[in-house]
Amino acid sequence: METGNDPLAESSATRWPWAGPIYCVLAAILWSTSALFARSPLFDVWPTEIRGAALAFWRAVFALLILVPLIRKPTWDWRLIPMTICFSLMNWTYLTALVGGPPANAIWMQNLAPAWVMLVTVFWLREPTISKDWMMLALCISGVLFILTMEILHIPYSEKNRWWSPWLAIASGLLYAGVILSLRSLRALDPAWLIALNHIVTAVVMLPIVLGTGASIPTGQMWFLLIGIGVIQMGSPYLLFAKGLKSTPSHIASLITLLEPVLLPVWVHLARSGEPDYDPPHWWTWVGGLLILMGLFLRYLPIAEREKKAGD
Repeated sequence: METGNDPLAESSATRWPWAGPIYCVLAAILWSTSALFARSPLFDVWPTEIRGAALAFWRAVFALLILVPLIRKPTWDWRLIPMTICFSLMNWTYLTALVGGPPANAIWMQNLAPAWVMLVTVFWLREPTISKDWMMLALCISGVLFILTMEILHIPYSEKNRWWSPWLAIASGLLYAGVILSLRSLRALDPAWLIALNHIVTAVVMLPIVLGTGASIPTGQMWFLLIGIGVIQMGSPYLLFAKGLKSTPSHIASLITLLEPVLLPVWVHLARSGEPDYDPPHWWTWVGGLLILMGLFLRYLPIAEREKKAGD
């Protein structure tokens, strides 16, 4: 999948080695606002079974508002086909899992994607790694699995926790890995074109569901939330992430985005802590998040000078 070189990206990476990771961090911060939009009570009027598809459609439509004007060079490549398939299915599986069960479960299961990306990049694409990559992977995946295990053990199935939710979340993680690998392999192309095409295909695929039911047409304040989820939580971060992948290895970029599930409960706590039905993050969420942050910190801790000399 990793074919061709992008001289501009390589030059930028040499001059600004932190630019790629910073783009990925900014993308993760914006992605982390997902539950603030998708879990709004305003969307409860939509049936649970179609709510994920409806949200995927409308946020794709509004994301295109900022993406289409930024397109500079549309280019055809056969690898766009698997990319758009993975992206559209990822949206449906993730959002359906998000509204069909506890948000934490959907988010953490989807964020097992770095494990899948790491396996593909190391054993198939043969991308080089260093020991700190594996240390970061071990800590990040340990944090995810710890939170996931505790959530499954302590949150029983109910009407608000459908049995199919975790399975769709796992599928969304596999599809998310496919999106990351596809974007990385297409990094020489216009990032705005790649992300806009993903959203166009998503909107087209989800349109029959929205039109067929008629029960998922926005009203009132729902329009403002959908514009927010499209522009702030979807279009902008994916554009930043695509830019970051131009100079950041795919397995590193996917691990950086684990900041998303760490930050999400923080935003929800700040926004809803005063509401009567608010359920604050459990202690295991903070423990798992700390493991993830430790992994990211250790990966980007400056390498000791003696290590550099030892390699000379």
